[in-house]
Amino acid sequence: MSEPTAIAFDPTSAEQREDPFTVLAQARQEEPVFYAPDLRLWVVTRHDDVLTVLKDHKTFSSVGALTSATAERPPEVTEILAQGHPEMPYIIEVDPPLHDRIRGLVARAFTPRRIEALEPRIEEIAAGLIDGFAALGSVDVVEAFAWPLPLRVLGELFGFPEDDLERIHHWGTDWLLLQQDRPAEELVEHARGLVELQDYCVAAVEERSRRPTDDLLGALVAANDSAADPLSVVEIAGLPLDLMVAGHVTVTRAIGSTLARLFVEPELRGHLLDPSLAPKAIEEILRLESPAQGLFRVTTREVELGGATIPGGARVMAHFASANRDECVFAEPDDYCPERGDIGKHLAFGKGIHFCIGAPLGRLELRVALPMLLRRLSGLRPGEGVAVREPVFFARGFASLPVAWDP
Repeated sequence: MSEPTAIAFDPTSAEQREDPFTVLAQARQEEPVFYAPDLRLWVVTRHDDVLTVLKDHKTFSSVGALTSATAERPPEVTEILAQGHPEMPYIIEVDPPLHDRIRGLVARAFTPRRIEALEPRIEEIAAGLIDGFAALGSVDVVEAFAWPLPLRVLGELFGFPEDDLERIHHWGTDWLLLQQDRPAEELVEHARGLVELQDYCVAAVEERSRRPTDDLLGALVAANDSAADPLSVVEIAGLPLDLMVAGHVTVTRAIGSTLARLFVEPELRGHLLDPSLAPKAIEEILRLESPAQGLFRVTTREVELGGATIPGGARVMAHFASANRDECVFAEPDDYCPERGDIGKHLAFGKGIHFCIGAPLGRLELRVALPMLLRRLSGLRPGEGVAVREPVFFARGFASLPVAWDP
């Protein structure tokens, strides 16, 4: 870098964890593509430039799409990971042609009909969870509802026993935290959790190869058996791992963020209870809060973008949250406006070949869960205690969100 950036980008700070949008608005105006030296990242903030990154997978490779760490992994962590399946691909982090083979398999098994058929079961699961705490009058809604709901839905979808879901949740958190700069002793524990999750998913694929099932994982195995270029057991096993983790944390974050927004946006409550407006309100919250604030890419060559020259081999953050508030695309971008005509341009689920596979299921879960919470918990409001943001800096959600209501 010949000139230091003027953008004080520090998404790990408490101030920017709460309000990442002010500094991003400054960047869009003054330095839309800038280098953040502490994170060793080129940050892309404007909508058009983010789209360029997402759609040009030949220049912007998805390898390490979840990795925000700047330091090399300690050797003891690498040793632990070597005991699992270090070759396991995750669809969010692979490029074509392997990406296309994996995505094609998912498309054959994870059909719109399979997703639509889940709605009654989503309603049952959501109602059952609320039944468990409705009489209490207060609860941490993340712990009691926002993560158990999508995890149970996905667990049933893949045919995983309910008793295993809490372990899967914690293992998935290990996978995400392993991608960040953390103390070595913590990374060792996270590596052990990821290896256990890998082993669990490989065993589940092998079991369905021996005994076919009609769940999604069984359908993936069956579709793979008839494929012209079948995937290996380990390659298939990366799918439930990726989809279980990414699929449930996205919905968890969106539920928490929607409720937090609802407490300061009075009309949102009525919109979520109106079947004709609820889908629009949910899309607007996805735009405003962006559960995935962005994902990472690696340049395969030197490239000009947004007035900057990014060298080959550089790490790049395509900042979805910034793109979703780009004033060149969205009118009054910081305002909640569910009827806006430009909502279809939001990038909360990405774009291009890595557009979120689980987006239709996530939208369905939110359309069921959020109105049900408001109907069942009269006078839902902030509870006693402090809301805590989750630690993954490229995500936006809550690790804890106390709420209260009239029991």
